[in-house]
Amino acid sequence: MLYFKALREGQRRVAAARGYLDGITGGRAMPALALADSSAGSWEPVGEESLYAFVDASGFVLADGGSILALVDRAGSSKALVQGVAASERPALEARLAADGVQRYEGRVLLPA
Repeated sequence: MLYFKALREGQRRVAAARGYLDGITGGRAMPALALADSSAGSWEPVGEESLYAFVDASGFVLADGGSILALVDRAGSSKALVQGVAASERPALEARLAADGVQRYEGRVLLPA
């Protein structure tokens, strides 16, 4: 796929993921990766599907500590994320994600560098 076409589609998917996370976290979401990691050397947007993952924030620079909540595609590329999710917030967020039909991702999450 051409770079600009892939980027435009990836940005659209990132915006949708960020909008959803903003809605369930009170506007705390930020965009992540618009392009997927491709071993074929071609430009591909992040996947359309959205799964969620909590990532331990150890080793990341976060003012608030806690975990990172990421919406990812099936390959683990993060499309949007929320930093500083407190342990006390996590059960309510997981319940909301489950109620909305968002499945948990168990693999390696790719976060922006």
